[in-house]
Amino acid sequence: MNNNQIINAFASEQLKTDIPQFEIGDTVVVHNRIKEGQRERIQLFEGTVIAKKNGGISETFTVRRVAYGCGVEKTFPLHSPNVAKVELVRHGKVRRAKLYYLRSRVGKSAKLKEIL
Repeated sequence: MNNNQIINAFASEQLKTDIPQFEIGDTVVVHNRIKEGQRERIQLFEGTVIAKKNGGISETFTVRRVAYGCGVEKTFPLHSPNVAKVELVRHGKVRRAKLYYLRSRVGKSAKLKEIL
C-alpha cells in the first residue's frame, strides 16, 4: 500500500455517518463540545449556513447569526469530534452557493425564504 491509500483508509474510518442532509441557506443548530479544564459541556450555536467547503474528511461549513446586534460567524469542521450534533431547523430557498452578501444586510433583507 502506498501513502495515499493509507491516508484514504484512515480518513474513511473517521468520517461521521449520522449527519443530516443540510444545504446552503438552511438554519441549523450546531451542538459544539467545549472543554473548560477538566469539565466538558455542549454549547449550542444556531444560525444560517452561508458556506460549505471541500469534501471528505476536511469538509467545513460556516454558520452566521446575529447576536445582540452584532454578526457572528463560526466555521465548523463537519467530521470533527468536537461537533456533537447538527440539527436542521428549517430549509431556506437560495440561488447561490455562497451567501456572503448577508454580511452587509440587516433586518428583513437579511432573511431567507423558507422551503415548505
